[in-house]
Amino acid sequence: MVGAMGVRFLPSDDEYALAEMPINDSTRQYFGILHGGASLALAETIAGAGSLHLINYDMSKKVCGVQVSGNHIAMSATEGKVFAKGTVIHCGRSSHIWNVDIVGEDGKLLSTERVENRILG
Repeated sequence: MVGAMGVRFLPSDDEYALAEMPINDSTRQYFGILHGGASLALAETIAGAGSLHLINYDMSKKVCGVQVSGNHIAMSATEGKVFAKGTVIHCGRSSHIWNVDIVGEDGKLLSTERVENRILG
């Protein structure tokens, strides 16, 4: 799905994870704006990548998204790209909770998501 949506990861650290995604035919809904499902998929993707980083890419463990919820705040542009910033708000041994904000190229907040990842293994 990451490839189909055109997600590109940006430099991140222990405090946050960043990515960008184009607004195109793969991510737009029928009347041209960013599809809400694409926003949720982007949020789960960036939170998953962030959790992998936090467990030091330990391949004996698996990161599984167990809950994603979002609020779409504003309509997106019909072209260009959006940026996601995931910030970890809970980092436990078996679960991580992330807040992910998605903004347009103008910095305007488009949606905000909460993602819970379970750490198995």
